[in-house]
Amino acid sequence: MSKLLCVYCSSSSDVAAPYHQAAEAVGRGMVERGWDLVYGGGKAGLMGSVARGVKSAGGRVVGILPDFMIERELAFREADELVIVATMAERKRRMIERAEGFVALPGGIGTLEEMTEVLTLRYLAQLGHPAVFFNQNGYYDDLLRFFERMSRERFRTSGMSGLYSVASTVDEIWTHLEQPARYEADALWRTGK
Repeated sequence: MSKLLCVYCSSSSDVAAPYHQAAEAVGRGMVERGWDLVYGGGKAGLMGSVARGVKSAGGRVVGILPDFMIERELAFREADELVIVATMAERKRRMIERAEGFVALPGGIGTLEEMTEVLTLRYLAQLGHPAVFFNQNGYYDDLLRFFERMSRERFRTSGMSGLYSVASTVDEIWTHLEQPARYEADALWRTGK
């Protein structure tokens, strides 16, 4: 069985076509490299584009969706496995538990919240799988500058840049997943210094 890659991304259908095209390419590329998809289970926006890309390449899609989204007809019904949960928190937990890697495509506040939870778990040595930001068209430039400011002003340690990788192209994503830089958690969070 293939490994599951957790992809976080926008559920907005209003984003520009190049973002959808890249999301579909990510889905197809996953399958070519032996990954299947675990994600939030939606059919709209980049979420749907990734899932359709995976399915078009013959891959397996695992969607994890809160029940209130089923009522709104937002589920990707073509998923091979559609897990219905009660809350958004349970959805995140289940995706993290099943994944062996994480990629954040361009997205909104939900994408950011999901990926920062992964980074926090990596920092606390509770999660060892690689995490990659797909910085398509410089989408995450401002966030990455904010992370640098956190280090510069000592709100986080300088070594925390090792928590994640940044890919500018779809092909770079696979390099970061297949040859991840290992993050060694420093002792700062334990000592409080």
